[in-house]
Amino acid sequence: RLVFSKPLTTQPVIRHKLARMISLVEANQAWLESITHQMNHMSYAQQSTLLSGPIGLLKSFATRSAHEIADDATNIFGGRGLTQSGMGRVVEMFHRTYKFDAILGGTEEILMDLGVRQAMKFMPNAKL
Repeated sequence: RLVFSKPLTTQPVIRHKLARMISLVEANQAWLESITHQMNHMSYAQQSTLLSGPIGLLKSFATRSAHEIADDATNIFGGRGLTQSGMGRVVEMFHRTYKFDAILGGTEEILMDLGVRQAMKFMPNAKL
């Protein structure tokens, strides 16, 4: 997209938004691969005990990331990010539907609470 006869990516603000979006996607991917690797090297009992919390936190982080990415992508595309056809159709569809993932898998607050409660089980008791 051209703005003031220049590509949009010449604007530092746009590059910053793209960098943030890329960082969120890469963080989610790395965390998912880490949990997948752990699952492949654990028994089912270990997975149930040790990974339910991190999986809940990952899902919560992924849905929050999707929210931020959808907003930034819509901002970058401008009016085209609101149309259901043309160049912005993918951005518009993602912005309209990303919330389904959050709703169908459980609310973020419940998943974050699960993650913290699971982590607290393995914390040593503080003795002052």
